[in-house]
Amino acid sequence: MIYFDQAASSFPKPVEVGEAMVFALNEVGANPGRSGHHLARKASEIIQETRERAARIFGCSDPKRAIFFQNATGALNQAIKGLPWRKGDHIIATTVEHNSIRRPLENLKRIYGLEVSYIKWDEDDESFIEQIKKSINSNTKLIAMTHASNVTGSLLPIEKVANIVSNQNVLTLVDASQTAGHIPIHMSQMGIDLMAFPGHKGLLGPQGTGMLLIEGNIELQPIFQGGTGAFSEDPEQPNQMPEKLESGTLNTPGIAGLNAALKAFESRQDVNVPRETFLIEVLLEGLETIEGVTCYGPGKQKPRMPIVAFNIFNISSQEIAMILDSHYKIAVRSGLHCSPTTHESLNTIEQGVVRASLSIFNTKEEVDAFIKAINEIASSYKLI
Repeated sequence: MIYFDQAASSFPKPVEVGEAMVFALNEVGANPGRSGHHLARKASEIIQETRERAARIFGCSDPKRAIFFQNATGALNQAIKGLPWRKGDHIIATTVEHNSIRRPLENLKRIYGLEVSYIKWDEDDESFIEQIKKSINSNTKLIAMTHASNVTGSLLPIEKVANIVSNQNVLTLVDASQTAGHIPIHMSQMGIDLMAFPGHKGLLGPQGTGMLLIEGNIELQPIFQGGTGAFSEDPEQPNQMPEKLESGTLNTPGIAGLNAALKAFESRQDVNVPRETFLIEVLLEGLETIEGVTCYGPGKQKPRMPIVAFNIFNISSQEIAMILDSHYKIAVRSGLHCSPTTHESLNTIEQGVVRASLSIFNTKEEVDAFIKAINEIASSYKLI
């Protein structure tokens, strides 16, 4: 199987990720923060080490504000719903948001009567920034936006946006689901207040892991309450971080795997041009030479994540994906990718798109085989 669905979940994982998880499961096993014995302390050490490593890598100044969730969706919900909202408050997002941002925002609109502005992203930084500036008003409290489109791989100018609102009492929340693990991100240097990321995509960690990093003294109210292992005599949720936002038993084996993935990411951060960046350029160039193929998103030589979205003639994207899977044993993702507003802007809401996405473990031979397969499929439809 050629696995080109890395933007959904990375595969395979570095060997050390699985080894760390097995160790935590078979050799540690205990509940972190719930007991004083040796195994419980070891579990707590794994949690703390991962917390500190994530904060260091992504420029979060206080590791206690590096909070674990089961995915980026949970982290984004906590960030968005944990802020204090009043009727008339204003939030800015973009037309390329994943439903993990869009749906919580629409929920707030319904509950609190908030106003949400979705700024159109059309690959033009200057136009986008101007629209952001015009949309900010005295009631604007938050800009919540993806760092890169999960459909096209297009990179948005997060740092420029953060710079605009740095002195306007407007918070920036970044969904780094498609960028964490692929490109350097430093929250304090880039002016990012809140950042969510999953462990299982670009970082090559396990599913069931994610984090919310909080820079500065931003106060969030927990969206759920429960046992924290400490402060058990208090009927109210503790106000101390990270316990304030972390209730229930943490996924220690998953977090151990995430820690190993973060270690591996640290070791390859000094690579000038990541392998997947080179390969996606080769893939894009090959697709653009095939008659009947339409590619979406940034063109060649423009910054992008290792993602290419495309269609073949007017054929359903699901049909193309099924052919790739059944006949060529190539895994891709088709459809709307949980981002319908992106497809509305691309005029692909009916057809969807085929998305091919790569990681460091993919090869030039796989890319060549993929291009050959698409060429054959396009040629067959051309004859119909």
